Amino acid sequence: MNSSEFQVRALLESRVDASQAKDVDRLMSHYSSDIVYYDVVPPMRYTGHEQVRRNFVRWFGEYNGPLSLETHDLTVMTGSDAAFAHMLHLDSGTRKNGLRSAMWVRSTVCLRRSGSSWLITHEHISLPINPETLQAWFPTDR
Repeated sequence: MNSSEFQVRALLESRVDASQAKDVDRLMSHYSSDIVYYDVVPPMRYTGHEQVRRNFVRWFGEYNGPLSLETHDLTVMTGSDAAFAHMLHLDSGTRKNGLRSAMWVRSTVCLRRSGSSWLITHEHISLPINPETLQAWFPTDR
């Protein structure tokens, strides 16, 4: 593993830690000011720090207590000034309505080197569906 890949993996791990702690300031420190973020909830496209921040605050607010975000199948590719990663996340926790939920989401992240550090410039989240029912697919083992 080269130093760029190590740095990107550390950033992605810190992003997960910040999400689980619902620490929006630490989470946003990993994103560029011109971030473009595609999510599964309307309006589905968020641009810039303020829109993305509001979306994260909304997401954190859906949970009573902590949320869990487990990363699976992480792949990272780095170049001199650009990198991308793709992974699966198992997002789980207790919703405000008391329902314990878990869902798989797919995530693709693009990063740009800024000085000696990396920042996320683009993120795309998608929710897998069951093609037979066209309903979101949720894990049955959680």
